[in-house]
Amino acid sequence: QVQLSESGGGLVQPGGSLRLSCALSGRTVTASPVAWFRQAAGKEREFVARLSRSGNSTYYADFVKGRFTISRDNAKNTAYLQMTSLKPEDTAVYFCAARSRPGITTVPAQYEWWGQGTQVTVSS
Repeated sequence: QVQLSESGGGLVQPGGSLRLSCALSGRTVTASPVAWFRQAAGKEREFVARLSRSGNSTYYADFVKGRFTISRDNAKNTAYLQMTSLKPEDTAVYFCAARSRPGITTVPAQYEWWGQGTQVTVSS
């Protein structure tokens, strides 16, 4: 069984930081490419960041470049999203996702495994 579980969300002031974690279980997903998406209230789900199975290749949405960092610790079967310089417009439910094939993609439908999401709220 493939399972993903996010944690680390919460309330933070503008300019603050949060580190999201995604626990990966299942032999297939623990060595698969992973990504982070987010969905704000009333909006479409959008791509945030993507990471290769080795952790050596990253790809970011333009609106988070220089602020967010995606990484993974394969020994702990965990992926991370370190978020800094947070803005109110970053407020959303953040999801981790994985896929069974390599390659760069920002399309939600091409990720077959999803976590339940964790709420991030940026407000003063």
